[in-house]
Amino acid sequence: MFLQHYLQFSDLSAEDYAWLFQRAAIIKKKFKAYEKYHPLADRTLAMIFEKASTRTRVSFEAGMYQLGGSVVHLTTTDTQLGRAEPIEDTARVISRMVDLVMIRTYGQDKIERFAAHSRVPVINGLTNEFHPCQILADIFTLLEHRGTNAQGMPDPALLKGKTVAWVGDGNNMANTWLQAAELLGFKVHVSTPRGYEVDQTVAGLRSSDSYRVFKNPMDACSGADLVTTDVWTSMGYEAENEARMKVFTDWCVDTEMMRAAKPGALFMHCLPAHRGEEVEADVIDGPQSVVWDEAENRLHVQKALMEFLVLGKVD
Repeated sequence: MFLQHYLQFSDLSAEDYAWLFQRAAIIKKKFKAYEKYHPLADRTLAMIFEKASTRTRVSFEAGMYQLGGSVVHLTTTDTQLGRAEPIEDTARVISRMVDLVMIRTYGQDKIERFAAHSRVPVINGLTNEFHPCQILADIFTLLEHRGTNAQGMPDPALLKGKTVAWVGDGNNMANTWLQAAELLGFKVHVSTPRGYEVDQTVAGLRSSDSYRVFKNPMDACSGADLVTTDVWTSMGYEAENEARMKVFTDWCVDTEMMRAAKPGALFMHCLPAHRGEEVEADVIDGPQSVVWDEAENRLHVQKALMEFLVLGKVD
């Protein structure tokens, strides 16, 4: 079988995503019905954390166990990675002992180097540049609420014509939303403070046709089907926190922004959230918020992803 990594959203095709979203819905239904499903019995996932995590660790670890597999949890402080062993050597060794590797780290170059020397699929659990598993869950959640077909299954073809408003930092989440929009045919409205814009070259887009940039976040939210944001200071940028708190003040998603969006528009946040900073409590805890569905769906889409990377498109 062809070795497929998942290092950024653009690694898979639109057809792959259509299949993944349907598999995620099927796997989620089995989970809700307490139906055992162990396609990855006797398989092992290695999880390597250079950045701390709550949702990524729990969703991958629980997900692999629920698929019948086992998990090895590693950090850079308790492995040779923390003692300057070359990434290439670590990849060669670990990939001979496990069936999947998930890495949550800083620079995208690290995970790219690991994957280049791995004999098994490597999954990006988060880097400074991209967060594909989170956007996978976000789009699945959007489809659950606003994009199911006549059979009640999520259908990414129904994303065409929809608009996602990104309000806040032009970070790894924003980059990944841009990739998803170009691949799946929806639009992203981006509004960031000056100096924190998205970089089309980092996202690797062919053109700017799938997104528009707005100086005023209210304009970005106008007519949107989904409004979403992230913390103002991502992990690894803590030294900039004080400056960011001053610059980002007008990019707090509030009830006025949600009123500017379409009636019934959804709100998402990848969490953890700081109420009163990037989002008002009335929004994240309000009726338009689907953040808890979004968080849970990390589990289901990642189970579908792991199944796909190890076994291919199973029936």
